[in-house]
Amino acid sequence: MIGKLNHVGVATPSIEESVKLYRDILGATSIGEKFVMEEQGVWVCFVNLPNSQIELIEPYGETSPVRAFLEKNPKGGQHHVCFEVENIEAARDDLVAKGAAVLNGGKPRIGAHGVPVIFVHPKDMGGVLVELMETPTSHP
Repeated sequence: MIGKLNHVGVATPSIEESVKLYRDILGATSIGEKFVMEEQGVWVCFVNLPNSQIELIEPYGETSPVRAFLEKNPKGGQHHVCFEVENIEAARDDLVAKGAAVLNGGKPRIGAHGVPVIFVHPKDMGGVLVELMETPTSHP
């Protein structure tokens, strides 16, 4: 069902400070521009790696869902992992049929890559928040 690992989401109180870590300490050389996803309540910046991406997410607005995560983890940390799937609705229906809780009522929304995404509750995924995204037609 799942395809390749697309990215690991990392929540951070400051994308700018996290970029310094990935660039200056870890040596990342391809880092995208920070942009806002107002409807999701986050700022986003992608660190491009040879085989995947790191998605840095910072709260945008007082109601950002990332705020609760950062209250528990003030320095930030791994927020989710994202795998590609060929068909987001078929993947969702399969997961629901198997008893997994898909967040947001199971309704796909458009993610940072411009394709439909869903999130599966960590209680059904071994303690990990899993994002599934429909495979993009082009990769970074």
